[in-house]
Amino acid sequence: MTLVAIDLDGTLLSDNGTISVENKHAIYDAQQHNHMIVISSGRSLHDTREILKQAEIECPIITGNGGLAYVSGNILQQLVIPTEKRIAIMNTIEQYGLYYEIYTNQGVLMMEKGDAIFRREIDQFEQHSDKAYARGKVNVQYAQHGLVYVSDFHTVDFSGLDPYKIFVMSFKSESLQALRSELTNMEDISLTTSGKEKLEIAHGQASKGNALEFIAEYFNVPLQDTCAIGDNLNDISMFNVAGTRIAMENAEQEVKEHADFITKHHNDHGVAHALRAYVL
Repeated sequence: MTLVAIDLDGTLLSDNGTISVENKHAIYDAQQHNHMIVISSGRSLHDTREILKQAEIECPIITGNGGLAYVSGNILQQLVIPTEKRIAIMNTIEQYGLYYEIYTNQGVLMMEKGDAIFRREIDQFEQHSDKAYARGKVNVQYAQHGLVYVSDFHTVDFSGLDPYKIFVMSFKSESLQALRSELTNMEDISLTTSGKEKLEIAHGQASKGNALEFIAEYFNVPLQDTCAIGDNLNDISMFNVAGTRIAMENAEQEVKEHADFITKHHNDHGVAHALRAYVL
């Protein structure tokens, strides 16, 4: 048996945000051959569950870039960002005037003023293609499941809410880089990205790699019998622990450098090709 951890965006999902029939059937075949499929995403638990529900796929889930592990309807592990740390991160982000979201066990907290922030940033682009690209990225955020809109994060009652990831998105690359540099000096947090306009912040021990180790140990699967499939920088921690590493054709070059194999493009059913070529 092989435990296969599969990323969503840029990997299992096509550009239209769906799982192709070819990918679904390959996952079904792998499960029928007693391989274990695990979805490992930076997305929220609520969003990931809905995507898998629509595709009729049942499997363990790693979400929030390793901040949360979910199996058979139960949260097995949740690495919560401590209150003082969360407030410090929020204050730092707000100094730059950037858009951000807070992922919790009860859903994703969204800024009501997010539209205005994105409009200002997108209006600065001169090329229509740049504007269209940015709007497409923004639309993905607003299409998430489990959204809760708030006017001010600082007035939210976090009792009963366990924040496991803070997601920042901006098309102002210099501001985003400056924020990342400042947060790098903050202890006990992890920083990663799944795209050039994104910064993802979590508990210091949260990573897809650590979560993969946790899930493998939970199911008594040796790490040499695990496989990771991904495309972006937040997948590298998985590649560092998995027995077999498969990068998408569309993957970042740094990800490909960590891979054992390169599969097809995510819009060309690359996960199905990877499963049939290297697992089944």
